[in-house]
Amino acid sequence: MSAGATGSAPIVLHGARLTLRRAGEVDLPALMSVLESPDVVQWWGRPDVEQLGNDVRGGSVDVVLVIEVDSQTAGLIQYHEENEPNYRHAGLDICLAPQWQARGLGAEALRTLARYLFEERGHHRLTIDPAVTNHRAIACYRAVGFKPVGVMRRYERGPDGSWHDGLLMDLLREELR
Repeated sequence: MSAGATGSAPIVLHGARLTLRRAGEVDLPALMSVLESPDVVQWWGRPDVEQLGNDVRGGSVDVVLVIEVDSQTAGLIQYHEENEPNYRHAGLDICLAPQWQARGLGAEALRTLARYLFEERGHHRLTIDPAVTNHRAIACYRAVGFKPVGVMRRYERGPDGSWHDGLLMDLLREELR
């Protein structure tokens, strides 16, 4: 286990039906296609290809992983780490293309990444922060074991330009289902 940043080291994680692997430049078109889907834009806003490219190249704190199902890009899952010893934890984000939703793949991807972050990266707590109105995402996160911590008022600007509340959820190692 390493407590430091993962840099651009290879990461390949396997679930029962999916594989998570570190995204590369070659994945940008498929990931942009997922992020440009109206079902994803509704919650994530308009994608920024330059920012995604920077994230994929390791130029930010986010580590971007491709969610692959049957060798197809189903979505992305990413994490960032807070390595300050007194606050150490990791935060996650996930999105799936519409055709891959409602199959349990989001929960499987989250469980797979959570195990890695707990067992290999040494975290004891993970966070995720869906919009309070994203009931499908919240149900998925609850199924994995995430618990609501509180509402962050006017937390993020939505695609409509107005501020929306976010739900802070966290998951302790022993709560992973």
